[in-house]
Amino acid sequence: MTVSSPKSFLVTGVGSGLGRAFAAGALAAGHRVVGTVRRSDDAEAFAALAPGRSHALLLDVTDYAAAPRTVADAEAAVGPIDVLVNNAGYGHEGVLEESSIDDLQRQFAANVFGPVAMIQAVLPGMRARRRGHIVNVTSMGGFITMPGIAFYCGSKFALEGISESLGKELAGLGIHVTALAPGQFRTDWAGRSMDRTPRSIADYDAVMDPIRAARQAKSGNQPGDPAKAADALLALVASDNPPTRLFLGADALGLVEQKLETMRSELAAWEALSRSTGFAA
Repeated sequence: MTVSSPKSFLVTGVGSGLGRAFAAGALAAGHRVVGTVRRSDDAEAFAALAPGRSHALLLDVTDYAAAPRTVADAEAAVGPIDVLVNNAGYGHEGVLEESSIDDLQRQFAANVFGPVAMIQAVLPGMRARRRGHIVNVTSMGGFITMPGIAFYCGSKFALEGISESLGKELAGLGIHVTALAPGQFRTDWAGRSMDRTPRSIADYDAVMDPIRAARQAKSGNQPGDPAKAADALLALVASDNPPTRLFLGADALGLVEQKLETMRSELAAWEALSRSTGFAA
């Protein structure tokens, strides 16, 4: 379906996965898309998707100084950016005790600091125009957690918090912010795109080995359809009142609902102690 009022999108990480699906969906709907990639071969392939409307820029999102230049080049190609989709990132899998601080720094560099640099680069123009939509692709792992991906969940929790706070800062300026939190989608996130720390401590075998094996087995068979995620993104940015966060996938909704129930139970069980910390009246 072609839209009557095309928008200009800037989507990071369009070489594969959800980023590629988001960009392809926006192009199919008639929008203009600048997509960032890390390799020149991917740039050529993306530019060929819709000549004149698909434009590729080389960017490593951990090169924070490149963000302003990237936004300037994107706007030179397609005009003012209406929608920024911070999609680029990756997953780190590893038991926390077995993983290094360097692993943690790399995870946050790609999943948190890079998106923030892009936000800071695009905001001056959006503020001047009093319109725009920033979509930060987080994860159901930004609300629920699983063993073995503590660094990944930590990075996505951080981006969720930044998104929610930023939305409150921009509420009066006509700029929307949404954390888009997918569940399991049929991409290569759990395959070659995942950084895995080698196992070394036997005490964690019982919890970690089945999880790692199941994740590797499920790669390529996840329940979520990336094309339908792209349709959801388009519906989101077309809304006049978009949500602060949007979970994608029945699996994500189910796990979130389970966590909310657990949280409610713990709040009730520990309510008296929680309330006991104030000064006496």
